[in-house]
Amino acid sequence: MSRSSTAPQARGTSSMPRVRRIVGVDTARGLAVLGMVTAHVGLDDPDRAFPPGGWSQLADGRPSALFVLLAGVGLALLSGGDDPVDGTRLVQARLRILVRAVLLVVMGTLLVLLETPVVVILVVYAALFAAGVAVLRWPRWALVVAAVVVALLGPVVRQLVAPHVEVADARPLDLLAVLVGDYYPAVVWIAYVLVGLAVGRSDLRAARTHAALAAWGVSLVALGHGGAWAARLVLGRVTELTTAEPHSSTFFEVAGNTGTCLLVLAVCLAVGTRWPRALAPLSATGALALTAYTGQLLVIAVLGDDVVWAPTPASWLAFLLGTLALCWVWRATLGRGPLELLLHTVSVRAADVAPDVLPARRGAARGAGDEAAAAPGRPVSEVERPA
Repeated sequence: MSRSSTAPQARGTSSMPRVRRIVGVDTARGLAVLGMVTAHVGLDDPDRAFPPGGWSQLADGRPSALFVLLAGVGLALLSGGDDPVDGTRLVQARLRILVRAVLLVVMGTLLVLLETPVVVILVVYAALFAAGVAVLRWPRWALVVAAVVVALLGPVVRQLVAPHVEVADARPLDLLAVLVGDYYPAVVWIAYVLVGLAVGRSDLRAARTHAALAAWGVSLVALGHGGAWAARLVLGRVTELTTAEPHSSTFFEVAGNTGTCLLVLAVCLAVGTRWPRALAPLSATGALALTAYTGQLLVIAVLGDDVVWAPTPASWLAFLLGTLALCWVWRATLGRGPLELLLHTVSVRAADVAPDVLPARRGAARGAGDEAAAAPGRPVSEVERPA
């Protein structure tokens, strides 16, 4: 991935390097989308004894955490992956991310206006996306340390602030709802983005990376769920800060969710490296994640609330298989999804800071030292180009 252009470019031509798609990342994102679909229209478990809370709980909270962690991976890939960009390329990457965040806020607000019985994640997702701009150049160790600090202190801050303010998750542009809301409080969930950025700064095609992600995943699952269990034994009760229940946004839930996400990503990366074609339907769904997520909410709005509150096996399978099939066909025939294309096109054009070609200067001196300055088509340097 080149960091700099070796030749002048015509006006309007993007100088940004193309982002390499990684099958395993798209596959993990596809699983996250299908998991959120299941959380919205999936079946409830009649028996919640094993595992605790029932099998349906696996799709509660964890897919959205995976979705956000992969946002961090996406930020890393947009800004160079394991070879971070700098200079003009860094400015371009930051502009692209911020423009996408603005568009996601608009989309999220429109989806909330549909008034479906689903908590829309896109506005918080956009805020987390934008916040990631500030740490694009941080080394992996700093990102990991910051994630740990956020996971430890974020839940405490939320518990201290939330009881004293009126939080309305139904108001997408409510800053308090974004920061300390009940489902996706940014003050806690930024930890997932930081972890994702650290992961994205690694070589995601290397087997050693897959093994390391799996090892960290197992350790964090044990820490999160084992720690919550030990705290319950020691305290004799479950408190708001010692549970690992979905959407509790505690340290233990964040640790457990992060471990699960890393395990899923490790498996997807390993399989995607060896058998990418076998994962085509899932990776296509991940490549069209925004379109798929938005599409299922539009379908819910059309079908009515019963599809959420009283789902059937047929309706659940229709959502899952329909999402997979439509994304697979679209990806194979048309490429980018419609919403992905919108975000890509607008953000690339907004961030295009390629040198403009100017006409020859009038009245330039004839001396040999001024020949280059007077030559037609001389591009403006980054320093000279007006902001």
